[in-house]
This record gives sequence, C-alpha cells and structure tokens, in this order.
Amino acid sequence: MTILCVRFQLPPAHEAALPGLLGLLEDFTPVVQALPPDAALADLRGAERYFGRDAVELASVIRVRALAHHGVDCMIGAGPGPMLARVALGEARPGVTCAVPEDAVTEFLADKPVAALPGVGAATARTLCEYGLDTLGLVATAPLSTLQRLIGAKAGRELREKASGIDRGRVVPDGVSRSLATERPFTRDELDPDRHRRALLSAAEELGARLRALDKVCRTLTLTVRYADRSSTTRSRTLKEPTAHSAALTRAAYGMYEALGLQRARVRALALRAEGLDPAEQASYQLTFDPLDEKARRIEEVADRARAKFGPHAVMPGSLAA
Repeated sequence: MTILCVRFQLPPAHEAALPGLLGLLEDFTPVVQALPPDAALADLRGAERYFGRDAVELASVIRVRALAHHGVDCMIGAGPGPMLARVALGEARPGVTCAVPEDAVTEFLADKPVAALPGVGAATARTLCEYGLDTLGLVATAPLSTLQRLIGAKAGRELREKASGIDRGRVVPDGVSRSLATERPFTRDELDPDRHRRALLSAAEELGARLRALDKVCRTLTLTVRYADRSSTTRSRTLKEPTAHSAALTRAAYGMYEALGLQRARVRALALRAEGLDPAEQASYQLTFDPLDEKARRIEEVADRARAKFGPHAVMPGSLAA
C-alpha cells in the first residue's frame, strides 16, 4: 500500500484551508494531487523508505498533524494505486484508515457495488444492474464482449480491468490556485430534484460573483454530487467560451446534472468547481445581440456593486436567474 486518498472534513465554505492541508501532505512526499474541494492523493513510495514506516503508519501521523495544526479531522483510504485508495476511502471512518493489501485486492472489490468505482456514474451503474451486474466481482468475471456491448468498447475494457483490481492510474502533482469551488450541503439527504437545481443555481451564482470580483473567467466547470452512502460522482464540462457569467455557469451545471439521470437519488451535497482560470481581459468572447443576455449581464453588474458595498449576502440567491 503506497497511495493514500485523504478527505479532510472541512466545514462548508472553508475551501481556503485546502492549500495548507496539501502542504501538510507535502511534508511527507512531493507527489501530491489535489482533489478539490476537500481531498487529495499522495504517493508515499519514497516516504515509506525514508521514514521507515508503511503508508498506514504515516496516515496516522498525517491525521494527528491535521488535527494539531489545522483542527481538521480526516478520513483516509490506502491502496496499491490511486483508484484502489479512492475506493478504500469510501470504507474509511474518522480515526481509522481503510487499507487494501496488495494481495487482497480481488476480495476487497468483489462485493462492492459497481458505483463504488471512481468514474462510474448513475446511468452506467443502472445499465449494469439491469443485466444483473450489480457488484464488481460479477463485472470482473463477465465476458468482455458483454460489457463492451452494454457500455462501449473502451469503457467496457477499462471497467473490467478496474473491477479486477488492475489500477493503471498514477498520482499527478497539481495545485488548486487556478480554480475556485463552492459546495451546497443539505441539512438532510435530499431526494427532490427541484431542491438540487436550486442548490446548483445558488452555487453557480456564487462562483460567477467570485470570478467577476477577481476579474477572472473559467474554461471548465466541474460538478460533484455526494450521496448518502458517502460515494460521489464527478463530471466536468468545457465551456463554449471562457466566462464568469452566472447564467452560463448555471446552464452548464444544469446540463451536467441532467446528464447524470439521477432518479430518487439521496444527495448529501452538491459542489461546483470553476477551473482553468484566466484573466478576464485576455479572454475572447462571441458577440451576442440577445437582449435577454445583455439584460442579465447588466443586472449582474448592479448586483456585484451591491455585494461590494453591502457584503456577499446583499443579493438573494436565485435573483439573477436568466
């Protein structure tokens, strides 16, 4: 076990603490990949040799330091590869690291639902379950031709490999400075799609306001849906043009949400992340003669001035919907 997947239990709207927590991981290894808004992967191969401790022991030290220096607890999964560490995180609890031994990968994955694999969305899981392939053990033993017929040639091959414990991923060091994120947790697991959409509207308007305040635009929007069983689904969409326009961000968020095909899903939180930030003055735009779009942009300018003068809550969420 050389890879850790660490999820910091950050309070809502405390994304600013993530860079410092990443620095804590970098005290052990330079190979750290941020998974905003609250998680990271760390490759500890060199650290295990240097400190003379295995990954689980180092995870305990990381947990203690996070509590001591930042007042933040964390859940940690450990495995031979990034995918396995992320699956293990789903089984972790505060104070207890869930570790997947290299010689027990098949047994660990066998009874897991297909949705436990990172990248397997609700629609794919539903398709597999309709044909009785509801666990990773069944997927691993299914004929490759069957999987490819159900979900496509490349996706079927990759899914079968992952279900068999073949983890070809690697930890790619990155940073969080070129992105902004916000999260909308629900007070209870929420089934109502209308409430999901209202949360996305609020999150998109906040991101738009923050981008405009920084004179930035984003090129990519990422949606993360966290479910009641602690699993999550993440989807990203490259925007037609770089933007800080709340209405455009809202449309993209709605599009990703609808594409997931969630039906009666028990959602615990929704998060939006704006990535690929660039200075607004360097961005190019398609000219528009849509009077509704122009009106929405003028309303945004007025709302931004109100926020600057009276604070971030001067404008009610949803009031800028186009």
